[in-house]
Parts: sequence; C-alpha cells; structure tokens
Amino acid sequence: MRRGENQGMAEEPHRDGGGRQAGAACTASLTRGLSTKILLLTILFVMAAEVLIFIPSVANFGREWMEQRLREASIVGRVLLEGDPDSLSQEATRDVLATAGVSAIVIRDGDASRLVVPGVPPAVDLHADLDTMGPLTAIRQAFGTLFFGGDRILRIFGHVEDRPIQYEVILPDRKLRSAMLVYARNVALLSLLISLITATLVFYAINRIMIRPIRAMTRSMLSFGAAPDNAEHIIEPEDRDDEIGVAERELAEMQKTLHRTLGERKRLAELGLAVSKINHDMRNMLSSAQLISDRLAMSADPTVQSLAPKLVRTLDRAVTYSQGVIAYGRAHEAPPARRRLRLAQLVEEVQSALAIDPMSGIEFLNQVEPLLEIDADAEQMFRVLSNLCRNSVQAMTNEADAVLVRRIIVSARREEGTVSILVADTGPGLPPKARENLFTAFRGSARIGGTGLGLAIAQELVRAHGGEIRLVETGSGRTVFSITLPHIAGQESRTGAASGKPTGFGEGEQREAAQ
Repeated sequence: MRRGENQGMAEEPHRDGGGRQAGAACTASLTRGLSTKILLLTILFVMAAEVLIFIPSVANFGREWMEQRLREASIVGRVLLEGDPDSLSQEATRDVLATAGVSAIVIRDGDASRLVVPGVPPAVDLHADLDTMGPLTAIRQAFGTLFFGGDRILRIFGHVEDRPIQYEVILPDRKLRSAMLVYARNVALLSLLISLITATLVFYAINRIMIRPIRAMTRSMLSFGAAPDNAEHIIEPEDRDDEIGVAERELAEMQKTLHRTLGERKRLAELGLAVSKINHDMRNMLSSAQLISDRLAMSADPTVQSLAPKLVRTLDRAVTYSQGVIAYGRAHEAPPARRRLRLAQLVEEVQSALAIDPMSGIEFLNQVEPLLEIDADAEQMFRVLSNLCRNSVQAMTNEADAVLVRRIIVSARREEGTVSILVADTGPGLPPKARENLFTAFRGSARIGGTGLGLAIAQELVRAHGGEIRLVETGSGRTVFSITLPHIAGQESRTGAASGKPTGFGEGEQREAAQ
C-alpha cells in the first residue's frame, strides 16, 4: 500500500454500526448546540417580556405628551385672553399658537367658552378626552397614531391641575407621532441591550452550572461506549448535591458496574475458549478410560466387581459433562428431564463420587428418609448436591486441627407444598466477601483460586426445577444450605408424612444436625 493511501485511511473517521461517523457525534455544531439554543431562547423571552412593558410604556408616553401640550396651551390661552384681545393681530396670534405648537385653543368656564384661533379652526379628525381616557383607550390611540397618524388633526381636551376650567387644543398629530417614534426606538434599543446583557449573564450561569457538566457526561458516555473496557473513561463526579451531581454519580456507578460486568463476561468467554480447546482431547481420554473400565468389569475379583459399576457411572458422567462443559459460558442449561427418583439413593451416589479420604476425618451422614421421592432430573440434582458437598469437603479439608469435628449432613423434610433438602457442615463458614457474591460466577468463591462456578451452576439448575437455593446460616462451626423443590402430589402416604413429623428428621436426628 502506498504511503498516501495509508494516511488517507488513518485519517478517515471511525464509523459505528449504523454507518454514522463516531467523531461527528462527539460534538454538536455551534448552530445546533444546546448553548446556542439557550442563548437565543433567553434573548427571545427577555424581548417578549420587554414587549409587554413596551406597549403600555408607549401609550403612557403619548398621554403624558398630550397632557404637556394641554398645560402649555392653558398658559398661552390665559396670557392671550387676560390681555387686550384687540391688541394682537391675527399674525401675532398665529405666531404665538405656532410657538406653542397648536392651531387653536378653547377655554370653557362653566357655560362660557372663549376661542383663540387665527381665522377659521381646522376640521378635527380625532378626539382625546384626557379626563376619561383609560389604559386600553390610551394604547389603542397611541398605536393608531404610530401606524396611521402624521397627517390628522387632533383635538385634546380636559382639566389642568384639578381646576374647574376646561381647556381644549387643536393641533396636528405629526409632532406627537414623531416624538412617539423616537421614544419607541429608544425603548426598543434599550430593551435589546437589556436582553443581550441578561441573556449573557443567564447563559454564563447556565453554561457554568449545567452545560459544561452535561458536555462532560456526554463525552464520558461516548468515550466509554467506544471503549468500555478502559476504566480511564469512567466519569469522575463532582462534589455537588443537585440533580447534575446525582446524575454524574449514577452515571459513574453504572459505568463501573458495566465495566466490571464486561470484565467478568470476558473472563467467562476466555474460559469457554480455553475449555473448548481441551474438550476434544479430554473426550478422547475419557473414551479410553471407558474401554478400560469395561474390561475391568469382566474381572472375577470381587473388589473389582464392586467398584467397576461406580467407576463406569462416574466416567459416563464425566463424558456427559465434557460434552456440555462450555454450555454455561454460552447458553443456559438444558431443561431438566424430570423423573420420580429416591433422594436417599441419589445422596449415596454423591457420597461415593466424593471419594472422601478416610484419613481426612470427614464424616458423611445421609439422613434422608429412604422412601422420600422427588420429581427432578437425576443428573442435574446430582450436580447440585455434588457441588454443595464438595465445597463442604474442601472447606473442612484445609483445617489442620485433628480434634475438630468434620461432618457433612444431608437431610430432607416435607413442608406445605414443597420438599426442602438441607446440606449442613461443621466447617469454618463462609467469609463476608463470598456471602456478598454467593451465587455470582467468578466472584462467589470462598477459597483462593476458586472460580465460584459451582454455586452459580447449582442455582441455575435449581431454578430450572422451579425451586430455590439459599444460604440458611453460616458461621464458625456451622454452614447450612437449603434447596426447596416443588412437592410431588400424592406422596404423603408413601413417606409417612401424615404423622405430622418432618420427613427425614426425627428428634435425635434434628439434635445431631444442629451440632
């Protein structure tokens, strides 16, 4: 491959399973980012609030402007009327009114009215009664002047400073409209400035409190999703007690749990791969052992004749386990093939398969009622009891004190609708770490070097029977596991359960199991 092509491939962005570029998902564009959206929305909302203030503000400005014109006209009118009306020509009167910005002035005192106007008064287009003008009328008139004014004649009338005399002025609304436009422009610019300042402050606060932590969580999720086996991508939550802090802590805990779970699954996959490599050779070796055991069965030696059937059954189980040894790593156990079987005989087979060393001092007591029957898969229940009893043997074998009592007791009793199988031992008990992850593969082992698969497999098999396995008690000198299975209908008459006593437990046997 040429160097240029190699560089081109190296620079090509990574694509996820859906064909999208993973790099493009890491950061949002400026126009689509959450920060930009919040900034624009803040400006919009502040401007909307300013509009609600702008409308009555402009209307109030228009009213105040008309009141000011009415006060100025009242002063001019009094000056003109209190003097000698004949001393002023029409040109002088027109100049005085033009200086005041009005076309005519009317003064009403009771029934008497006096008009100050140079010539014929103009026709009025709009009337404004300042004494009775309400807020809605002021708003309607102000915006009517803004949008439609400029060439209309306005008549303003009302009282000034609570005096009994009423004043009227007639003037063009051009100056009123110009003043309102200037005021509206200033208010709009001020509102925009306030909106920008407010939006900037709000944006900074929200960005500091929310956006930056959310971005950090987003980056952490994307990085962790790309490489969940890398613990460096787990987010470090900040020390805060609000919702963001809770979300960060929960995300960190979820990532840790997922990281740990993926590690366990990886170990399980590696174990399955390793077992699959030796599975073929192991089956060949076990097949050879089967052929040898068949020849031993033809021997005339009584000892060989008594041991050969047990050896054959053990090898058959070993071949079966070897064929399905990786089933736990890749699938569930096969559904149980339920048959009615005698539990006491099954426990005897477990005892024989354990091959307990007589020098170990471990005593195995089978206290199951000989007639007690259960509805279960013989091979699967053998595996369950074998795992529990083998754990007990391993726990007590490590104890070096010769005076200690080493005993395994397997018993059973009937309860309402169920049959309970108890496996008790006098070992040292389970450590706290093993109790916390008792039925979890690779984490529930009670001894160094153990995998913890035994109890995990036992729980899966018992649940497949519709039952339950649990740790009843554990401590120094006593550990008890309980297996609860559904009861076989109509079995009471065969086991003597009608007497009211628990099957497989007499009074003396209960005392011995409690030791």
